[in-house]
Parts: sequence; C-alpha cells; structure tokens
Amino acid sequence: MTLARSQQVSLADTPYYHCVSRCVRRAFLCGKDHYSGKNYEHRRAWIEERVLAMQSVFCIDVCAYAVMSNHYHVVLHVDHQEAKELSAKEVVSRWLSLFKGSDLMQRYQQSGDLSQAELDAVGLVVKEWRSRLSDISWFMRCCNEWLARESNKEDNCTGRFWEGRFKSQALLDEKALAACMAYVDLNPVRARMAKFPEDSDFTSVKKRAARAKTSGKQGKNPELINQQATNLYPFSGNPCNKQPKGLPFRLLDYLELVDWTSRIIRNSKRGFVGRDAPAMLQRLGIEPDEFIVAATQFESRFKTLAGALSVLKRKSPNFGLLRLAVSGVF
Repeated sequence: MTLARSQQVSLADTPYYHCVSRCVRRAFLCGKDHYSGKNYEHRRAWIEERVLAMQSVFCIDVCAYAVMSNHYHVVLHVDHQEAKELSAKEVVSRWLSLFKGSDLMQRYQQSGDLSQAELDAVGLVVKEWRSRLSDISWFMRCCNEWLARESNKEDNCTGRFWEGRFKSQALLDEKALAACMAYVDLNPVRARMAKFPEDSDFTSVKKRAARAKTSGKQGKNPELINQQATNLYPFSGNPCNKQPKGLPFRLLDYLELVDWTSRIIRNSKRGFVGRDAPAMLQRLGIEPDEFIVAATQFESRFKTLAGALSVLKRKSPNFGLLRLAVSGVF
C-alpha cells in the first residue's frame, strides 16, 4: 500500500530527503527517443534550471541532483527554521512569484489599505503559504507541473507526463546521506552516459568538481564556503561543536569518495576495495564493500527510510512504520 506523504516526512528526525520523478510516457524526458527519432536533450537543461531556481522561492536546498533520460533525482535539505523566520511580506512575495494569488493577496503585496478583517484573512493565507515553502511535495510539484506543461506544449499533446507521485526516501544519518548523494551523482556513470563523474552533464558533481578545479587554479582554498558551487547546498566540513550551515562533510573528501566509487563501478572490483578506501568512509564507520552496494543499489536496498539499522529501528515509529523494508547494508 502506498504511504501518505505525511508518513514519509518527519523534519524532527531528518531534514534530508531523496526524491525521484519518472516519466510515464513512451517519449523520453530527455535524450534521444529511438522510437520517434526526436531528440529531447535540451529538456535536461530545463529541469536542471528549474530545480535550482526553485531554491530562491522555497526554503529548500539542493544537495545533489542528476537528470537522466526518463527520470531525475534530487537530494533535498529542508530548512524549516528559515521558513519560520520569513516575514509575512517575504512569504507573500515568494509565493506570488510562482502563482497569481487572490486579489486580496495582490493588494497586500502592493501595500494597499486593508481592513482588520482582510488582514486577519491575509494572516491565515500567509500561515498556509509559509508551511508550503518548506514542503518537498510543493517543491516537486512546482518543478514537475512546469516541465509537464512545457513538454506537452512542445509535443503538441495533452495527458499525464509523470508517474502518479514522486518517490521520497528520508535520509536518517550521515551514512545514508553520503551513500545517496554518491548514488545520485554517479547515475550517468552507472548508465554509461559518462566515463567520469566530472564529465557527467546535468549533475551536481560536475558543478562541484568544476568549481573546485577553478578555485585550485586560482590558488584559493576550495573548502571555503564562497569557493563552492553556486546554487547548491555547501559542504561545511566534518561535524564540530559550532557547525556552520551545510553538509557535514568536507568538499574534497566527498569528491574523492565519488571518484573512488566511480572507478570501482567501472572496473567491477567489488570485494577488493578496502585497501585504498577514502578516509571519509572510516570516519563514517562504513565498510567499503557496504558503501559500494549502497552507492549502486540505493533505491532497491532502501525504501521509505535510509540509514544505519539501529537508526531505522529507533526512528521508524515516527514515520508510522511498523515494519522495516531494508536489505542489510550499514
């Protein structure tokens, strides 16, 4: 039975979520459709630009993404605190940048004179919109509906473009977050669409690697926040007492981990990888073989929740789950 979206999200347990949307039609989302002979490669840029642009509206950050031929992946970070701190004017301005809104809300945005009853009505709407700005369902909806309309217009047709719902997985700990991000970033390598991660078009790892390479050439420290890829949730370094906002890893450690994993996938050397494994795996307490399995089979190994078995057992009741669906990694 399909779980309600409310049972798949618990911000008290984790702000990180892996989402996947798949195309339902024969026509590809992107790439060349061998059935019709048409090339839809330009749509990969559409979805990349749309996903990254939505961060300026929603209080949701993009940690990783990969746009494939008939589906795309995103790893999202929900900043619920940012949504709470937005002023009413900021909430309205953000929401009306996407939707027309009622005459009342447009008058409020334009600083028109409102009665107390109208201000009370505005307050109720603002409360609802504030909640939506930290809701991954609304984030994905605003990405997918726009792309479906543009694709249908281009194909001169109507009808459903996406499967019924996007898939969502809660990432409960650092192990799951690292494995999922690597899994997403390496999708083109696994699909033989690219030989190296840094050559994988329309992926977050390409943007991060390109920025780190540019920073290195300039003689600057790529670990600094302002030297990281724009429009992506930054790496803030290994966990510490005064942890700045960002992913709990070092940028260079993560790039090393992705590069190492891509070589193992390409050379099919699973089982012989422990000797030169990146230090990041040691810090996270992950066996190299386990990480390779997770980084290549993340969606099949984990269902609604992903993390160490002890964490899954402790937090699954918060998601309304009575049974765990996981196949023995971590």
